Amino acid sequence: MSESLLVLPLLVAVLTVAAAAFDAVLGASAAGVPGAWRAWDAPLRETARLLVRQRRSTLAADRLLRRAGVLVLPVAAVLAAAVLPLGGARAASDMSVGIVWFNAMEVAVWAGVWLAGWGVNSAYPLVGGYRMIAQGLAYELPHMFALITVAVGAESLRFSDVVTAQHDLWFAVQMPVAFLVYLLSALAMAFWGPMSSPVGADLAGGAAAELSGADRLVFSAGRHAMLAVAAAAAVPLFLGGGAGPLLPAWLWALLKTLAVLAVLVWTAHRLPVLRMDRFMTFAWTALIPATLLQLLVTGLVAL
Repeated sequence: MSESLLVLPLLVAVLTVAAAAFDAVLGASAAGVPGAWRAWDAPLRETARLLVRQRRSTLAADRLLRRAGVLVLPVAAVLAAAVLPLGGARAASDMSVGIVWFNAMEVAVWAGVWLAGWGVNSAYPLVGGYRMIAQGLAYELPHMFALITVAVGAESLRFSDVVTAQHDLWFAVQMPVAFLVYLLSALAMAFWGPMSSPVGADLAGGAAAELSGADRLVFSAGRHAMLAVAAAAAVPLFLGGGAGPLLPAWLWALLKTLAVLAVLVWTAHRLPVLRMDRFMTFAWTALIPATLLQLLVTGLVAL
């Protein structure tokens, strides 16, 4: 357990860099840049640039709230990853309510984005922060029902028990609606791709519009880290954890995580950003009934 605790931040950092690198390559490819694969080091160059760039500040900004909001993102990502089993190894904290803990850390991201938008005392970031709250209210209920469906199927809130329950058949096959809703939720919790309206171009960058220097670096890294952790959580929740032939469990878990992460990153370059009013209507009229129906079917099977 102590070894997992030490390795955890490093694994999250590696997955974060992988997500940023793949995003940079896809962005270069979409822009028609020759040899787009060479853009893999763009996040490293951007990191160096932001580290030496001076922070700017708006009039009457609340530095404490701004920096607290920025720091919440990477901290929440690491704490959420603490309950995830690392392939064949135990989680850093294999708590009996791991799914609830994961959901709580993901909700903390809402507060982080809102605080970052509020703290800079500027109109566009504030609107971006409120968009994040609206987005959270729209996706959280379907997301929560999807997680409850997994817990009912495994008869446990512990991630290791969820992995064990998929010995015969992955939950992605048993609960396809919950799996698809979870993937959509993963995009929403990292405000990524079609769910990126809190940092949308129509708001000049939204919640991140006034962030610069190290603040912008930490905010961006936290966003990518949350996306990576959401992809990693999909593996024990729906894809059987480290189960697989020939290869060791940790390698299977890593390959599955990278596959899910690649799909999530890809959406930012292929799908348009959703309007929040339309997404909220879709969530309440379609996603919630669908996840409730999936939960009912899973409950009847479990009985």
